[in-house]
Amino acid sequence: MNALAATNRNFRHAARILGLDSKIEKSLLIPFREIKVECTIPKDDGSLVSYVGFRVQHDNARGPMKGGIRYHPEVDPDEVNALAQLMTWKTAVADIPYGGAKGGIGCTPRELSRSELERLTRVFTQKIHDLIGIHTDIPAPDMGTNAQTMAWILDEYSKFHGHSPAVVTGKPIDLGGSLGRDAATGRGVVFATEALLAEHGKKVKGLTFVIQGFGNVGSWAARLIHERGGKVVAVSDITGAVTNPNGINIPDLIEHKGKTNSLVNFQGADGMNPNELLVHECDVLIPCALGGVLNRENAAGVRAKFIVEAANHPTDPEADEILSKKGVIILPDIYANAGGVTVSYFEWVQNIQGFMWDEEKVNKELQRYMTRAFYNIKSMCKSHDCNLRMGAFTLGVNRVARATLLRGWEA
Repeated sequence: MNALAATNRNFRHAARILGLDSKIEKSLLIPFREIKVECTIPKDDGSLVSYVGFRVQHDNARGPMKGGIRYHPEVDPDEVNALAQLMTWKTAVADIPYGGAKGGIGCTPRELSRSELERLTRVFTQKIHDLIGIHTDIPAPDMGTNAQTMAWILDEYSKFHGHSPAVVTGKPIDLGGSLGRDAATGRGVVFATEALLAEHGKKVKGLTFVIQGFGNVGSWAARLIHERGGKVVAVSDITGAVTNPNGINIPDLIEHKGKTNSLVNFQGADGMNPNELLVHECDVLIPCALGGVLNRENAAGVRAKFIVEAANHPTDPEADEILSKKGVIILPDIYANAGGVTVSYFEWVQNIQGFMWDEEKVNKELQRYMTRAFYNIKSMCKSHDCNLRMGAFTLGVNRVARATLLRGWEA
């Protein structure tokens, strides 16, 4: 099932639980605006190449729209649509005053030089600059993009609208980025995991963890789990997978990957088949990579007791049902990976105020937001007798529906 179909299915289930009117249900599902632009750039060798860029602005009932921009060959309208909708529910679950958006360009960033990436980013910004803005739609980094990408967007946007640091988040610190933003999604995943484990009388210390994906989110989650005394027994990324039943030394693995751009040949662990990672024995499985990795083919083999969805939509609905029957507890993506957008919100607030926070304050506020959201989800689970995924969806959808009705959507 593709991401859009799965997201719509979860939304409709939540709408039924909440007893939403069919007209408002339909209104919440349809995106506010969908943008598709052609971005043609000269390559370094002088040839011209065209890429298609997308921006889906899903909902602005609770505030300006917010969402990442990803550079990935599989970017398509359906995926961007699903992720924009997920952002609407995610910002509502975290209780930050945003709606949802998502964007992307169908390209393979590692095949482009730095100057080609810069030209592509600037052309994309020129095409959408009048549709994004501080109080309209605030992009952020996502898969294949980073702080440098945001710096180029900020610079290009400012040529049209004057100096506007709050137009993007996830910027370099020197251009108004927030301390703690780089680690925010991974740190939020760990705060969410701690809240979940505490509910079951457990702590990170002494438990075993398997992490799929060792990019920004996975490496930060692994580092913070390691610091708290958790044992990361297996890790994978696109280069391969490594395992050590006694726990991998994460700082050493991060250093190795920094030097070699690969997990392969790491001395502190054995190589393993990446396809076996998701069914590796552990207490907590944290998928931090692409969507749809847990599906009906492999769900029955999962041996983890808890799954924390650090990636967007890593669990297909069919896998969801299989895992629930097995008694596996799943912490859903629209809550578990909300740390990034929460600290993006803090960055936006700092930019608007022109007053920067220290890192300790950022991390403390993030913990407060993540912990509060968990208890709000648990409260919805109790009220509607549902699992954590539907607890999160009903919480998010209910908040957006209330805001929409209060604004007088039929007027």
